[in-house]
Amino acid sequence: MRGYGANPPDPKWPGGARVCVQFVVNYEEGGENCILHGDAASEAFLSEIVGAAPWPGMRHWNMESIYEYGARAGFWRLHRIFTGAGVPVTVFGVASALARGPEQVAAMKEAGWEIASHGLKWIDYRAHSEEEERRDLKEAIRLHAEVVGERPRGLYVGRTSVNSVKLAAQEGGFEWISDTYDDDLPYWLDHDGQGGAIAPQLVIPYTLDANDMRFATAQGFNAGDQFFTYLKDAFDTLYAEGEAGRPAMMSVGLHCRLVGRPGRAAALRRFIDHVQAHEKVWLARRMDIARHWMEHHPYRAPGLRPSRMGEVEFVERFGGVFEHSPWIAERAFRLELGPAHDSAAGLHNALARIFRAAGEEERLRVLKAHPDLAGKLAAARRLTPESAREQASAGLDALTDEERARFSDLNTRYMQKFGFPFIIAVKDHTKEQILRAFETRIENGREQEFATACRQVERIAYLRLKEMLP
Repeated sequence: MRGYGANPPDPKWPGGARVCVQFVVNYEEGGENCILHGDAASEAFLSEIVGAAPWPGMRHWNMESIYEYGARAGFWRLHRIFTGAGVPVTVFGVASALARGPEQVAAMKEAGWEIASHGLKWIDYRAHSEEEERRDLKEAIRLHAEVVGERPRGLYVGRTSVNSVKLAAQEGGFEWISDTYDDDLPYWLDHDGQGGAIAPQLVIPYTLDANDMRFATAQGFNAGDQFFTYLKDAFDTLYAEGEAGRPAMMSVGLHCRLVGRPGRAAALRRFIDHVQAHEKVWLARRMDIARHWMEHHPYRAPGLRPSRMGEVEFVERFGGVFEHSPWIAERAFRLELGPAHDSAAGLHNALARIFRAAGEEERLRVLKAHPDLAGKLAAARRLTPESAREQASAGLDALTDEERARFSDLNTRYMQKFGFPFIIAVKDHTKEQILRAFETRIENGREQEFATACRQVERIAYLRLKEMLP
């Protein structure tokens, strides 16, 4: 859920491009479910027959011919469009479909298109065992290499299980994978929970919105103008963001049997014309994006990662963030910690939740655990290292005799009135500002001052975490 956050990296696209546009042609025709292929039922997914259901044990002639259109006519129309416009393409090729389309494969290779893997067959893996899926992945790689002449270096399974991404990363031969829809930029996936057993995997997210599959879904496009308008709006938004200093990537997903139909292909042509009418646009294959990212944004091991720590290490490291109150870290460890908590803001939220949920007596003990400002502990050099640095940052370790007497008087009066020491995030203030706040807050009622002190405790914890985490 964290991703790049508010400040994504500059991708440094070639030529200072404001946006990278990447076209995917899904080549699936011949890889779909069919009795002739030894499958248990006919295909029912992504066709002109909206709401189609599998026919167990029977051929579905209409469905077969709809898929066949993609290979016989749709592919060649897309091939003419892209080669004519000089636009590079990445193919998501189902291995068994590629094996049944040798002329199409030859045309892809001659055009310089990247041919990535789209799995062995058009299979929904949600209910498959991990071992079955691993076996199919190995066979998809073997068959792909046999048909294309080299193994695939990119992978998009599509109809994934919870294991698909992990299996792809474990296989180790894919330079990129695309079975996510979670960002506008590539990223390195290393939060698989395997403790470093799987090497970091480059992910180039895909799209299901800028995708012609919505011609075949109930809530989708029903005319080429809708498809063109959606693609144009997406491109224009990303282009404007790129001009403003946040370049990103746009994926466009296509299928030979869908956008390859004449009435839809016209919309694709218009969109390509629109893109090419803009300067500073990088049209690339996914492999080009992957190589660029590896060069300019190579994987770098992160620093502290609270979400991956054991309990003992976690408490040792963060138990003092709330002064002398390790119980806060102990309870926070039992929350649902993940990568979103591997930042100062993220972990602070988890720790602050525990503090806020505690009873008044527990919170009071946290307040009492804080030292007086420029008080006896400071004079005796018995502050925690964090408190010592914080007080020194505001010059409280170098007071004049007059200032020391003033702090001593305020400390005594404040403690007698409220029963806990005056607490303020000294890093946010100068010495003079602290004294003014001291004199103002000492006039508060106890309820108001208790709430103010608690907010300052949280602020101190956040500033401490900022020194430890991104």
